[in-house]
Amino acid sequence: MRRTAALQRRTLWTALLTSMALLLGLTSAAALGGGGENRQPEAAAEQQTLRWASDDGMDAYTEAPQTAVAGPATIVFENSEATGNTVAMPHTLTFDTGNPEFNSDVTLNILANPTDSNGGLHTAEVVLTPGVYRYYCAIPGHGAMQGILVVTEDDGEDTTAPEVSATVDGVRNDDGAYFGSATVTLEATDTGSGVASVEFAEGTDGEWQPYGDPIVVDRVGDHLLRYRATDVAGNVSEPGTVEFTVVEPPTDDTEPPETSATVAGEQDEDGNYLGSATVTVTASDTGSGVNSIEYALGTGGDWQEYTGPVEVHELGTHVLRYRATDRAGNVSEEQSVEFTVVEVVEEDTTAPEVSASVSGNLNSSGAYIGYAQVSVEATDEESGVALVEYSLDDGPFLEYTKPVIVDTIGRRTVSYRATDEAGNTAQAQQLTFTVARGGGVPAPSCAEFDERRTVFVGEVDTGIPNRITENRCRINERIEDEKDWSSHALFLKHVDTVTGQLLTEGVIDEREAGLIKQAARDSGIGTPGNTEGYRSLFDGTPESFERWQHVGGGAFGLSEGDAMTSSSEVGGMGMLWFPERQYENFSLKLQWRDDAPDGLLTNGGVFVRFPDVHDHPEESRPEWVAINYGHEIQIYDRPTGDLYKTGSVYGFDRVGLGGAGVTPKGTWNDYEIRVIGQSYEIYRNGVLINEFENVRGLAFEPPRGGDPGSDGRRNASGYLGLQVHGASDVISYRDIRIKEL
Repeated sequence: MRRTAALQRRTLWTALLTSMALLLGLTSAAALGGGGENRQPEAAAEQQTLRWASDDGMDAYTEAPQTAVAGPATIVFENSEATGNTVAMPHTLTFDTGNPEFNSDVTLNILANPTDSNGGLHTAEVVLTPGVYRYYCAIPGHGAMQGILVVTEDDGEDTTAPEVSATVDGVRNDDGAYFGSATVTLEATDTGSGVASVEFAEGTDGEWQPYGDPIVVDRVGDHLLRYRATDVAGNVSEPGTVEFTVVEPPTDDTEPPETSATVAGEQDEDGNYLGSATVTVTASDTGSGVNSIEYALGTGGDWQEYTGPVEVHELGTHVLRYRATDRAGNVSEEQSVEFTVVEVVEEDTTAPEVSASVSGNLNSSGAYIGYAQVSVEATDEESGVALVEYSLDDGPFLEYTKPVIVDTIGRRTVSYRATDEAGNTAQAQQLTFTVARGGGVPAPSCAEFDERRTVFVGEVDTGIPNRITENRCRINERIEDEKDWSSHALFLKHVDTVTGQLLTEGVIDEREAGLIKQAARDSGIGTPGNTEGYRSLFDGTPESFERWQHVGGGAFGLSEGDAMTSSSEVGGMGMLWFPERQYENFSLKLQWRDDAPDGLLTNGGVFVRFPDVHDHPEESRPEWVAINYGHEIQIYDRPTGDLYKTGSVYGFDRVGLGGAGVTPKGTWNDYEIRVIGQSYEIYRNGVLINEFENVRGLAFEPPRGGDPGSDGRRNASGYLGLQVHGASDVISYRDIRIKEL
């Protein structure tokens, strides 16, 4: 694209500055504008307003001026919900004062956030001088948000429009037509306020489009292209036109293009598309090249020019025909694709109806003698009942498969609920009753108490339901994996005996027996030196979830699969932290999963070694204590945006996407963080992806200006936390364990 010398320099500066590292820290939310060193114009100039805006992205400002005139100016920076920031993502507008290539006489550093006291809208008064200013966002990871502002002298009102010219290049035949393609280059100049924009339009009634690089026209036929330019003062030139003809190149091409079509959209079990279907047609030609693609709806529909994917909303069965023509005039054979669009069935949002009853022998006081039997029933008229659960005395919810015998003496409470196939869970209800001593069924004699949902052997999860057996003990309670076994062989012999009994009782089948025996072999229980020794911080139960506390924006809740999942409805950045104790040297193991909506990849992280979030003298917002005074072990698989990918120590040690690896959306990832002294190792799915030594003097730019410590290192011990970035960054964590080293 050809431009004036000033515009060329502006483009070059922008390209060079994209790769610069953002090493400046932040000051405060109050912006400072126009210090005493700014050159004041001799005559008061008319006040101008320059506006910047941003949303919850990190790639570019959504609005930014390109030019201005010298003199007083009001700077407006808005980063609010109104400009598209729905997750409380902070941004700054910072003017570069440390590069001799740009003006350095305006000190401007505005921090804006939708949740700040101004609602993300800030202003500053400055005085601009002729030249070029560079601006950027100073928060780490937001380096792509930058640009330049060209300031010119205000020599009076500019009433003259720019001058624009067009040139057409390419190989021509004897008639002046262009073989294969023609390239149109536009050039605009303005001796007054300067060129602000150049536009072009195809045909006599085509819409105006911004001009960037030279326009390549490779479609065979006659063409007319209109063009115009606008200067900074708003003067628009009269549209100019250029006409030319593109003809097929000389070739012996006799082969037509190859074509294909794909249909996309949400489908039901029968393959029908729900609500709409989108058909994408592609064509390729290795000879003269594709000149046009056409499509027609129905067996007798008219052919239409294909310019992009075709979306079909009408209910019923459809046939879409398609063909392509190359530049040599060869037309492909007509092909077709058939599909059916059906109505979207109303989503089931109603939870099942659940009821429960208690039976047994009552004494004169209304207490059940010896034991009580609780029966639960659930119905769902829409998608059907998927799961019925119960909880005894506020314990974990367990799957209900048959009436539950409660024989513990005293006041007892049974909670019950049901979930349907659509995922709707009924509000838990309760039954309260008393069990008195007396005849009846004696209490079971179980070696240990273990009501986890599935059968574990040591740390190995078999996935088999932890069922109640004939003696009313659960499978986990009969395996006795917490007993102090003197040898591994003795433990394996015990497991063989137990699985044989369970097979005889019909509690498990042969496949499940094999899984339990294999888990016993893998567990290493009874082996000398078996020091697995991990302590669970979250095992999927409500009790373990309640041990964590939330600060800041966003929210977490329990979800299917024994996981804690961030909310897709509550915005803002926040953290779930474990306040029970601090850890120094440790191995932290957990699993995480990207549950963000399709088209989005999540942003999260694990915080380690940060101080008490509610008792820090220099930080008023608790969610920022972990960022400024701990270490964040990043979780970020997105190929664009933040430069710190999964496994990075945020702000200190960057891991690229290739080193971190990427797993498909919805896949559980094993994560281990090993910390000894100031040495960090991060493992993903068993592979070491980062080794980091936090040496003395290592530089770090805290996102909100916090003090990183006099020698650049972080605490030698501290708390643990899990980050949520916002409602669009849905992330799940589960099976969180720690072992002190």
